[in-house]
Amino acid sequence: MSDPNGAGAEIASRSYPCQSCGASLEYAPGTSSMRCPYCKQEQPIAPAGRGVREHDYAELAQMPRKPRAVAGAAHAFVCPGCRARTESDTLSERCQFCGTPLVTDASTERIVPEAILPFGIDRDGARAALRTWTSSRWFAPSSLKKVTEAETFKGSYLPYWTYDARTVSDYTGQRGDHYWETETYTVTENGSTRTETRQVMRTRWSHASGTVSRAFDDVLVPGTSRVASERLDKLAPWLLDQAVPYQGRYLAGFQTVRYDIEPEDGLELAKERMATVIESDCRHDIGGDEQRVRSVTTRYFGLTYKLVLLPVWFLSYLHGGKTWQVMVNASTGEVIGQRPYSVARILAAVLAALAIVALIALIVVQANANGR
Repeated sequence: MSDPNGAGAEIASRSYPCQSCGASLEYAPGTSSMRCPYCKQEQPIAPAGRGVREHDYAELAQMPRKPRAVAGAAHAFVCPGCRARTESDTLSERCQFCGTPLVTDASTERIVPEAILPFGIDRDGARAALRTWTSSRWFAPSSLKKVTEAETFKGSYLPYWTYDARTVSDYTGQRGDHYWETETYTVTENGSTRTETRQVMRTRWSHASGTVSRAFDDVLVPGTSRVASERLDKLAPWLLDQAVPYQGRYLAGFQTVRYDIEPEDGLELAKERMATVIESDCRHDIGGDEQRVRSVTTRYFGLTYKLVLLPVWFLSYLHGGKTWQVMVNASTGEVIGQRPYSVARILAAVLAALAIVALIALIVVQANANGR
C-alpha cells in the first residue's frame, strides 16, 4: 500500500516473538540462536537446508535494472507490535517508537542476499576490541583509554558482491637481465691523477610475451557507497568460510544496509582488483631481474557472483569536544578509525630523539679528540 503523502510504500515486515515472554527475539552474536533481551530465552535458528550458491553472471542480463531513485527509495516498515510506521531504506531496523526489531522480506530486491556472515562479536567484544585499539595507539592522549566508557554502538550488516572467475591473459612486455661491466674512471687527489676501475650493473632488455591463467574465488567488492571503499578495504580479511545461507533471523536487532552499487558496476571494480594479481602473474612468468608489462588482454570464463552481508560495528566516541568514528570487523575484531594525537607526547618524543642524536655526536667528537 502506498503512502498518500508520498512518504514511501509500506512493506511487509516481521519480528520474532519469544515463546516464553512474548517480547521480540534478536540474533545473539557468536551463536546460531536468537535470544530474548528480557528473559534471555534462546531459540535455535534452523539450518537453511541448502548451501551458499554462486549465480551465473550471464543471468543478470535477463534482470531489468531499477532506476537509482527507485532502487534506493525509502519505504515504510509497519511494526507488527505497535503498528507504527518507520521510514527507512534498509532491510532491517528497529521500530522508532517501541524498539521492536523489524526485518523485511528481501525478495522484493532485484538481487536477494545469498549469504550472510553473522555477527561473531557482540557489543562487549567490540568494546574490548576498541579498548585494545586505543591502548596501543602511539602518541595518543592517555585520556583516550577511557573512551570505552562513553561510546555509542550501532551494529550493521553491509552488502558486498563476490565474484568468481577463471581468467586467461595474454601479455607482452620486456625482460630485464642484469650483468656487470668493468668501468674505468680517473681520480684526482692531492694534485695527482690516477686511473681506477669499478663494477657497474647494466640491464639487458629483451622482448617477452606469453599467457597466464588463474582461478579467482570470492573477489570482494563493497555493494554500498555509504562508506568509502578504501576504509572498508582496511577491515579485511573477512571470514567468508563461516558465511551461511541467508536467513532474515540473523538480521533481527541489527540494521541492514541495502546495496546501491549494482553487480554490473561491482564487476568492473572486481576486474580492477583481478588485474593487479594478473599483472603480478605476468611479471613472474616473464622472469629475469626486472620486468616491463606493456599490454595485458584478459578473457573471463565461468563468471559467477553473489550478494553477501558482512557484519560491522560502527562506534563513535567524544574526546576533546570532537566526535571520532571507528569501525570494527564483527567477525575478526579488526579495528580501524580516527583518533586524536597528543601534541605533548609527540613533542616529548622529538626532544628525546634530538637528545639521543646530540649524545651520539658528543661521543663521536670525544672519541676523535682522544684519538689524536
